[in-house]
Amino acid sequence: MKKTHFDFIVGLFLLVGFGAFGYMTTQYGEFSLFESGKYYDVSAEFNNVTGLKVGASVSMAGVDIGKVSGIRLTENYMAHVTLYLEKKVKIADDAIASIKTQGIIGDKFIKISQGGSEDFLKDGDFLYETESTVDLEDLISQFVFGKV
Repeated sequence: MKKTHFDFIVGLFLLVGFGAFGYMTTQYGEFSLFESGKYYDVSAEFNNVTGLKVGASVSMAGVDIGKVSGIRLTENYMAHVTLYLEKKVKIADDAIASIKTQGIIGDKFIKISQGGSEDFLKDGDFLYETESTVDLEDLISQFVFGKV
């Protein structure tokens, strides 16, 4: 009787542990089951996305509002970036998306500066105003070779 009771408690503990692990994986990982209706996709094209990675944060006024869900090269050799944004955040269709560096380590993120338009982006829309990342190596080489 005691062994059966002990085995039941251990099994229950394992089930709760696996459930907690699964919940944490979906909430803090790249995949979420519970929030699929809370986000929408917006695309933008940049000349240079050096250092930007899938999963990088998207922020507005210093607050995270989404993440980068995809980066690919287009036919005209531009970087096409797909942003996964919270539905509760309304972005004007003339907003500016800039690639910025966060902190001393140099992690890249996308900063969105709200525009003045009264029309807002919807799922699948395109953000036309962009500012690419500043490549420090290019700046240094231009300075060294006198092209600045």
